[in-house]
Amino acid sequence: MLSDNTAIRVENISKRYRIGAQEERHRTLVGNMLKLAAQPLRNARNLRKLTKFAADEVEGPDIVWALNDISFDVQRGEVIGIVGHNGAGKSTILKILSRITFPTNGRVEIKGRVGSLLEVGTGFHPELTGRENVYLNGTILGMSRTEVERKFDEIVEFSGVAKFIDTPVKRYSSGMSVRLAFSVAAHLDPEILLVDEVLSVGDAGFQSKCIGKMQDVASEGRTVIFVSHVMQAIRNLCDRTIHIDKGRIIDDGPTQQVIRNYLTGGSQRQLAEKVWDNKDTQPGDSGFRLLGLRILDSGGNTAQAFRTSEPIRIQVEFELDKLIHEIGVGYDLFSADGSMVYRSYHYDDIPERWPTIQLGYNRLECIIPAGMLNGGSYVVRLCVLQQDIKWILNGTPELGFDVEFDHSKSPFFFKLRRGVIAPVLEWRRSS
Repeated sequence: MLSDNTAIRVENISKRYRIGAQEERHRTLVGNMLKLAAQPLRNARNLRKLTKFAADEVEGPDIVWALNDISFDVQRGEVIGIVGHNGAGKSTILKILSRITFPTNGRVEIKGRVGSLLEVGTGFHPELTGRENVYLNGTILGMSRTEVERKFDEIVEFSGVAKFIDTPVKRYSSGMSVRLAFSVAAHLDPEILLVDEVLSVGDAGFQSKCIGKMQDVASEGRTVIFVSHVMQAIRNLCDRTIHIDKGRIIDDGPTQQVIRNYLTGGSQRQLAEKVWDNKDTQPGDSGFRLLGLRILDSGGNTAQAFRTSEPIRIQVEFELDKLIHEIGVGYDLFSADGSMVYRSYHYDDIPERWPTIQLGYNRLECIIPAGMLNGGSYVVRLCVLQQDIKWILNGTPELGFDVEFDHSKSPFFFKLRRGVIAPVLEWRRSS
């Protein structure tokens, strides 16, 4: 039984999935024809196998534990962040809390009405207008028709698609659909709100509105669990953060401390280079394959220790198997406390037109100029996107480096200054 102040209790939950095994390939025409004839029966058997487990079946080459013995409590009115790399188990936790799926072991107790922002756009019908989809999606998310009517104008105004609200959603751009979907979900009034990485979609202006809306929800005293790769949003919204890796809780505590450990790897040293030789393990998708990510010094050598008076080179090596329209290759730079220093893309300094990346092998470099960064530890996290359509890589992989303060750039610049950057800027006497 939960106490009056406890909103969620997660006790020793684990979640097991079975992945599809590689099918046998036949070398003869007869073998392939026999396989084709038996395929419907094989498909039905494989489907049962994916969802059914023997009582003693806990390990195997086709079994994956998305969560493994996870436990934590959430107090009423608490705003908790969950961080971790892709595939760590973050979304699985929210799906269990939302009762979309159930744990293999353990139990969950929840006190209060739950609202979930897990799959933004779930329930949108392309043939219906934006107006009709607001009512449909609001109902799917647990709102009554009266609630939707009362909040309709506010939802549409927040989304910024008022001009097209009576246009079928199939004619919306992906960004418009995302804005309307988030706006509907963000205007729920649950006692417990579960949010999964919805701030990685839309343009920068709309992301800012999303963060503001989440801050409003948090300030109203509602319980929030927020999963995101956007560390600045986690820092702004959450007092407590849980770090999950490979289905287990690695860290649970004050947000500043957990983010610092997460970004710097705790006591583990970050790498200055990551290379992928095996095509099957190269990060990316069907069109983009990452070959290498490196931090280099001015001589082209991998390095992790720099002085503030030295330039730093970030190198990305990749292959394009097909042309991707308006691809952006870039990275986020974080300081050790989780503050985002900046995001940079390869097209930032080319204002005339979108630069073309050739098919096949590519290598891009970004130079952080000498004197820009202050002393401290930093983390580079790769981000690759198809503009306004999808993320190809978002926040992984990552590398780390340290910068030692060096006052040689100015005889009066003797000590570390406050702030993430410490540039030597030009000053002039004006009349």
